[in-house]
Amino acid sequence: MPERRPTSLFGVRLRAAREAKGLAQDRLGVMIGIDEGCSSARISRYESGIHAPPYPTVQKMAAALGVPTAYLYCDDDRLADLLLKLGELSGSDLERVAAYIMDIRQGAVPG
Repeated sequence: MPERRPTSLFGVRLRAAREAKGLAQDRLGVMIGIDEGCSSARISRYESGIHAPPYPTVQKMAAALGVPTAYLYCDDDRLADLLLKLGELSGSDLERVAAYIMDIRQGAVPG
């Protein structure tokens, strides 16, 4: 089955994350527990916007793709890119970034 172009923001983000991981649609489907016989069609429908997956399925896809779940829904490209980068940080580095952001918001960091 040929892949359809994504028509939803979720579909665009899902396809980008899947392709960045080098995964075929059927492989991603199997990784999240979809039967091999229909996994490609199901992921294709999610990517094209024909169907919206339930949130637990989105969480499984995000985990399999190594992206934050929020990335798949983010409507701002710069913020989506930042979410990907933040998702790669360790817990302690993420805490340091959060503290730095708070310092900026409070004017403690010169602009």
